[in-house]
Order: sequence, then structure tokens, then C-alpha cells
Amino acid sequence: MNKDIFSGIEYLGFDNASEINIFSDKKQETEKKVDSEKMKLHNLLVSSLYEKEVRCPVCGCIIKTKVVKSSSTRILSKDSDFFLRYGDINPYFYDIWLCNVCGYAATKTDFERIRDSDAEIIQKSISVKWHGKAYPEYFDVNIAIERYKLSLLNYCIINAKLSKKAMNCLKIAWMYRLINDNENEQLFLNEAVEGFTKAYSSENFPIYSMDKFTVLYLIGDLSRRCGKTDDASSYFSKVIVDPTCPQKIKELAKDQRELMKMDAKKAEEDSLDEENQLDEDTTDTTSTKKESIFSKLFKKSLT
Repeated sequence: MNKDIFSGIEYLGFDNASEINIFSDKKQETEKKVDSEKMKLHNLLVSSLYEKEVRCPVCGCIIKTKVVKSSSTRILSKDSDFFLRYGDINPYFYDIWLCNVCGYAATKTDFERIRDSDAEIIQKSISVKWHGKAYPEYFDVNIAIERYKLSLLNYCIINAKLSKKAMNCLKIAWMYRLINDNENEQLFLNEAVEGFTKAYSSENFPIYSMDKFTVLYLIGDLSRRCGKTDDASSYFSKVIVDPTCPQKIKELAKDQRELMKMDAKKAEEDSLDEENQLDEDTTDTTSTKKESIFSKLFKKSLT
């Protein structure tokens, strides 16, 4: 555009007015950019998902569920409690299969593996109260949380294995971690710790493909995340000192135990800094009071 259009008003503070295009539609340009991003995401989801028809083992209805193609997943990193962080599309969002007719929900690995007696319990306790919901074509973290909670409710109703309920709680905690909701993450991490601790002493291994040492390590790491440092240290030590424990798990335990030591040292240093600052503030206040008293006395002596 002509840079002279706004010439003469620079001294009023508008020295960059020459960059303005008086007939550009920034709102339209922004909307086009947003639409382009949405279309890009839509195309990615279309290419990464496929629909699968499954017969609900509780009510017998045929449901359609979305499955993520394994070739479409891209792992960015892994947290110390085995939470995988994905790029582009997140498989956790589609981990729960739900029958919208009767309300039965479970992880995709458990959905079709339900006993007839448990199916009857679902019909009597879940189905009679269920109000179906029309879910969008693609899921986000909030929908994932909702569906994981429905799965957990079903597991509780049929009194599923402790490890199943614990893993369900852990995955809900991971979803809350994605949106930085620390309060709810802690709530479900604590439930997961309790569940895995009980499962460790009462269930046969492997538990979700984890041997006993991996479960011990996981309990230790979840305890650490929940602030239960004594428990965490105890579980990590059990892993580290056992000569039959795989070296890979031992190294993980050592790393987390070292992290705990560093956190404890930092907390101690922060506490000392606060105490020193408090002492300085107290000294300054006392000194000011003394100066004030002497000032008054000095004034009196002058009068």
C-alpha cells in the first residue's frame, strides 16, 4: 500500500501506521487460517482411524467403535510412570469402547471378555439407569476422561480385578495430566497406588504385561508423585536390592530414588532460604523500632 496515507501523524505516536492495509480483512484471514488447521486435523484423523463393528456382550447390539491405526501413532516421550505422550493423534482417547444402548463400557482389551453373570449385573445396575449420548465424530481429552470414568464405574459394579480398576484410575490421572489439572491427577494417582498395592499382593503376574518388579517400581513412582516419599523409597529399594530384578527396571528405580534425593535437598535449601529471609525481616523490623525509639528520645532531649 501507499506509505504516505498516514504520513504526518507519526509524531502523535503512530509511527508504524504505514504498515496498515486499510482494505485488508484480518478477521477473514484468521478464519481462513483456523479453517485450514481444522481441515488439516480432520484429514489426519480420517487417515489415522477406522471404524470397527462389535457386538455388545451385554445387550447384543452391534456398535461401531473407532480404532487407531498402529502405523499412525507417534510417541514423543514417556513419563516415569509409563505414560506415553503422543503427537498428532492420541490412542488413549479411543481406548474405551462404549455401548450407547446399554451403557456397558470397558477398555478395548476387556470389552468382549465379560462373564455372563457380570453382564447380568450390568443390565440390572447400569442399563436401567443409562441415558445414551451422541458423541462427536472424533474425541478429545475431556471425552476420554468421561469414557474412562464410565469404564471405571462398570468395573466397580461388577467388582472387576483390582489391577483393572487401578489401571483405569491411572489412565484417568494421565488424562488430567494432559490438561495440567494437578488436583484431579493426584486424586486418581492415589487411587491407582492403592489398587496396584493390593493387586501386587493378591493377583498373579504378569499384571498388564508387567512382572512383579515392574509393578513394584510403578507403585514406587506413583507413591513418589503422590508425595509418599517413605513408601516410594521402600519400593524402590526392594527393586534395587533384588538380584533377580532386570537391570533396566533397577536403573529406573535408581533414577527416581536419586530424583527424590535431589528434590529433598532442594526443599531443604528453600526452607533454609525462607528462614534466613524471615530472620532478616525480623532484624530489619527490630532495628527500625530501635531507631524510632532513639529518635524520639533524641528529640525529647533537644526540647
